[in-house]
Amino acid sequence: MMVDRDAVALDDPVGESLRGHHAHLARRHGRAVTYLPGVATFSAISADSGSAEWADLARLLGRGEFADMFSCPATPPPEWEPVFVLEGRQMIWPGGSLPGRSHAEPETGVVELSAESVPEMLDLVARTRPGPFWPRTHELGTYLGVRENGRLVAMVGERLRPPGWTEISAVCTAPEARGRGHAARLVSALLARVVSRNERPFLHVAEANTGAIALYERLGFQTRKPVTFRGFRTP
Repeated sequence: MMVDRDAVALDDPVGESLRGHHAHLARRHGRAVTYLPGVATFSAISADSGSAEWADLARLLGRGEFADMFSCPATPPPEWEPVFVLEGRQMIWPGGSLPGRSHAEPETGVVELSAESVPEMLDLVARTRPGPFWPRTHELGTYLGVRENGRLVAMVGERLRPPGWTEISAVCTAPEARGRGHAARLVSALLARVVSRNERPFLHVAEANTGAIALYERLGFQTRKPVTFRGFRTP
């Protein structure tokens, strides 16, 4: 695993994002915080939280609602129903030259996606299932895509934004367009944009997704630590 002293903010990427760059997309109750509906389902409380913070989160979300705790290690009270557990890893960009391109190289075939692109973004996500994506998820940051014959066939975007970092997410390619290097080109293009504003890219990937891990390693990402993603149902 990679040790990086500048990566402390990545131990609580959801909370750091909601208290900082994404504060305008947050809703709060007490010490609990979550994203606005339609943006993301991620919630955050402190890693050493007690029952009071879990109660704050329950009041914030409402009864029987989904609490996506991302990689928060805190254990909820027993009346919180487990929904899922997924093993994964957090990977970070160590710096250095960008993969196969210079900062000034044009983004050939890459287009920036806007709010008008949301319907086709949602369609692509439904067909490829890269992870959570909702009607307002595009508000988290920049999203780039590739179109073939006018149809969106590949996408990548920015998600969590803890101080000094930007998460690369929603990496997906339609089945009929795979094997053409779209994912690598899109991730490289977004890498360049993040680095150009003096931030460092990072990402999360499911441990079972060995193909994606291999791609990210080829692009220069290194594993920082294993993480466990968890979700619960509020009592």
